[in-house]
Amino acid sequence: MSLSSAPRSLRPSQACPAPGPPAASPVVELNVGGELYTTTVGTLRKLPGSKLAEMFSSSPKACTDAEGRLFIDRPGTYFGPILDYLRSERLPTHHILEVYREAQFYEIKPLVKLLEDMPQIFGEQVARKQFLLRVPGYSENLELMVHLARAEAVAARSSAVLVCAVRSEEDAALCADALRILEGEKRSVVKFGPWKAAPQVKDLLDCVKMDIEARGYQVYYEQYSERTLRAKYLNYFYTFIFSWW
Repeated sequence: MSLSSAPRSLRPSQACPAPGPPAASPVVELNVGGELYTTTVGTLRKLPGSKLAEMFSSSPKACTDAEGRLFIDRPGTYFGPILDYLRSERLPTHHILEVYREAQFYEIKPLVKLLEDMPQIFGEQVARKQFLLRVPGYSENLELMVHLARAEAVAARSSAVLVCAVRSEEDAALCADALRILEGEKRSVVKFGPWKAAPQVKDLLDCVKMDIEARGYQVYYEQYSERTLRAKYLNYFYTFIFSWW
């Protein structure tokens, strides 16, 4: 009697599946503010909960352009760094503030946090903006300055806006008489301060100039030099010149 037996074949249900490459993520073309990008759906969905992942979910919420590309109505220039981060976690080296705004819009929270730790954003968010929050009525005063400058712009090459900046309560009391004199002369004065923070008057004036320029205006400031005021007041009064052409 033979001890050997013919080998038994595996049943179909027991067969091992043939190895193969994982299913590739679909490639997608994007039109972001007129600039074209090619990436994969997997890259766009890399961070669940982000606005990009929501846009390209199983039911895409993005509209299409005339060529059928998915369209996002945002600045295209700064979308590339967003993709670079999603692909390889590479951080931008240029246009940090602009990329930060786009990361906030797309709700790429890990990138937002990393950018907030970079000196450019840290200085703006933690140092400068926290100082300006301690200056009463700062944003409202900026609006008033622009309003006054535009009101004087008719048939003029430039407009002048008078600013009073006082850092302490003592400075404010000292300037009270000067403000009454200018009010009697029908002069409009935009008053900043006092504030409880380390920066000096020049720091505040630089912030005002920076924020007005960020709105597209050409502006510079100089110390007020008219003889209406005594010399002891001059360190508190400055003229902002808006150039129109």
